[in-house]
Amino acid sequence: MKSSFITSVICGLVTINAVVSADAARPRLVVGIVVDQLRTDYLEYLREMFGEEGFRTLMKRGIYMRDVDFRNTVADPVAATALIQTGAWPANTGVPTSSLFSTSAKRNLPTLHDTNFSGVNTTETYSPVQLRLSTVTDEIVIDGAGLGAHYSVATDPQQAVILAGHAARSAVWLSHDGLWASSSYYPDFPQSVNNRNRLHPTALRLDTLQWKPSLRPDQYPGVPAQKRYYPFRHTFPLSDRDVYTRYRKSAPANEEVTDIAIEILKNQALGKRGDAIDVLNVAYTAAPYKYVKDGDYRIELEDTYLRLDTQLGRLLNAIATGPGLDNTLIYLTSTGYYDDATVDDPKYRIPTGDFSSKRAESLLNSYLSAKHGNADFVEAVVNGRIYLDHKEIEKRNADRYAILNDARDFLRKMSGVKEVYTLSDILTSNLPDTEALRLRTDSRSSGDLFLTFQPGWNVIDDQTYPPQTYPQRQNAHLSPAFIMAPTITATTIDTPVEATAIAPTVTSTLHIRSPNGASTRPVTQILTQEQPYKAK
Repeated sequence: MKSSFITSVICGLVTINAVVSADAARPRLVVGIVVDQLRTDYLEYLREMFGEEGFRTLMKRGIYMRDVDFRNTVADPVAATALIQTGAWPANTGVPTSSLFSTSAKRNLPTLHDTNFSGVNTTETYSPVQLRLSTVTDEIVIDGAGLGAHYSVATDPQQAVILAGHAARSAVWLSHDGLWASSSYYPDFPQSVNNRNRLHPTALRLDTLQWKPSLRPDQYPGVPAQKRYYPFRHTFPLSDRDVYTRYRKSAPANEEVTDIAIEILKNQALGKRGDAIDVLNVAYTAAPYKYVKDGDYRIELEDTYLRLDTQLGRLLNAIATGPGLDNTLIYLTSTGYYDDATVDDPKYRIPTGDFSSKRAESLLNSYLSAKHGNADFVEAVVNGRIYLDHKEIEKRNADRYAILNDARDFLRKMSGVKEVYTLSDILTSNLPDTEALRLRTDSRSSGDLFLTFQPGWNVIDDQTYPPQTYPQRQNAHLSPAFIMAPTITATTIDTPVEATAIAPTVTSTLHIRSPNGASTRPVTQILTQEQPYKAK
């Protein structure tokens, strides 16, 4: 018995020592960067205006994938971040959208909302429990037996949680009160972030913060003449009830994210502790800033790219002077969609109309009541999805399939509706028209009917206050991604790359296992560019 115990202890010590004295040739730090709505054409259009230390560094020293294909499966940064980190389509991640309809609350709630865990420095409650698959970060934590340090930073709470995954030490985000916050799910909240909240709180700086052009208006390329005479100026008064929403979506927020990321990098000595691979994940925005008065945000968008390049350069410099770029794997990717839709001025006479969710629910309930008995068979119409009240249908012993078919026939005749699908239509069809719907539809949380709308129409969610308007617009563009590591020879890949291949490619480059739901093979062009690690 005693001999067996001693043998077990010795074996355990050998295992721990093997981890602690991990191969010095492996990257000591992995930095994952997600940039909301980053576009390849804007990167290349503005390339000559960038500095040498941001995007140009990634282009010169890394693998540059010009066309990452998300197959039109994501429409918000939360679902996209889950796809990137897990290597799985939204139908399988547990996070198909940023919000899901709650039958108990009778309203949309954030997908990762979880009251089982309290907020740190916030009343917001989030956890990764709803995220059903392991992530790149999780696999790195497991590879290092939990000995590494793993952090994420984002202005959006759900992005921060997904980037941290299930096993990281901490996820920090900017709360609706202007403090950097986290969840009690995670065991650590960096002291440096606490110090920033105490000494330099965001709330005290927003009232005087102004976002103005970095350049003269005439120095921004490709903008119309009328935009060259009036430089923009955006302020963030605390009297505005949406001030933090506006700030989170602005270019200045990227600077705040970089500040926090660099503080964590330095104070936690990421990549310099030598025991296991550390992780720092960061989320930025390159989304159109829609809070412009005239609906034309082209100069703001170009300015966002130029400022983002500066922040990326700051982060890369901090890595270079800390653990060193030769000890770091960096991957950066877009979220794969682009939302530039605005309501056009009626003077341009673009065909349009308004689809009211509230009116659609009322009319559909009236129609179904006339055919199947007096009852409210429709529970909600949210984001183009129809949720039937299954309890009411069972209570009345009504034919659910007949109600579904009648509802579909009725909705197809409504102005602005392009097509209506049932859940069965989506899950069983192999037609190209429904492929994107199938890849982003989670049958566990989806509605019963799915509406698509005519481009140009405005879908109005008027069942909440204030009402939200979602102009419908289709566009196709290239989304970029980069992977830079000591073992990789720089090259450009012009052929399309599946978005689900990013996660397994990163883990394959690290020579660890892929996330447990990743079904796409790694990008072979990257693996063939790998060089053997050199001992340092």
